[in-house]
Amino acid sequence: MQDLSVTLIQTDLYWENPTANLAMLEEKIAQIDQTTDLIVLPEMFNTGFSMNTTIAEPMNLTTFKWLKQQAAQTQAVVMGSMMIQENGKCYNRLIWMQPNGQFLYYDKRHLFRMGNEHLHFAEGTQKLIVEVKGWKICPLICYDLRFPVWARNVQQAYDALIYVANWPAARAHPWNTLLQARAIENQSYVIGVNRVGTDGNGLSFSGDSAVIDYKGERLFYQKDLETIQTTVLSYEALQQFREKFPAHLDADVFSVMI
Repeated sequence: MQDLSVTLIQTDLYWENPTANLAMLEEKIAQIDQTTDLIVLPEMFNTGFSMNTTIAEPMNLTTFKWLKQQAAQTQAVVMGSMMIQENGKCYNRLIWMQPNGQFLYYDKRHLFRMGNEHLHFAEGTQKLIVEVKGWKICPLICYDLRFPVWARNVQQAYDALIYVANWPAARAHPWNTLLQARAIENQSYVIGVNRVGTDGNGLSFSGDSAVIDYKGERLFYQKDLETIQTTVLSYEALQQFREKFPAHLDADVFSVMI
């Protein structure tokens, strides 16, 4: 199994301005100076974490086509979440766009009640596990981080867990702690990509984007600054650790009720 190169883009975002955000992110993607397999953008990367669903797009419109273009140009998977309008409902939808134009998506399961997200968006019901270069990846969104059952790595179904987020600086301690906890309990790599700056609601964001290994140790961490970072994940090291310390064999068996 080959190693996996993952590029995180930690950035400020223009409030409710898809045109400005796509132009800015296109410039940042162009600055990636090494081959990468996966490019990870923050939650609601084209608008910021807004409840203004009037700016939600249908699938296959401007931002979706932009993701397809970026994936084709970089020959990497490009992923991040955005507001999607579909069948009379809005979703905080993570798009997994592949270089060949094929895609999968995940609708955010846990909507952030304290920000009234549950009043504006419909919740997702299905977890997504996707593959790239033989790696199995589970992508989730922000508030999902607080719910370990949803992220449980049942029978080692995935090798890396990825959270895209708009997680405010005031709650950075839970973000940092829970990312490491998810890595330890699931014996997988965990990647968290958050934004920086201040949004249209006056909330400040410190980033704290990180790549964490299967033992809960940080391979990369950045606070406050805009950052483009590529980290290489070792599949061989992951498998060796799982074989040496097979805690998953003693995991509780259960099913999730939706």
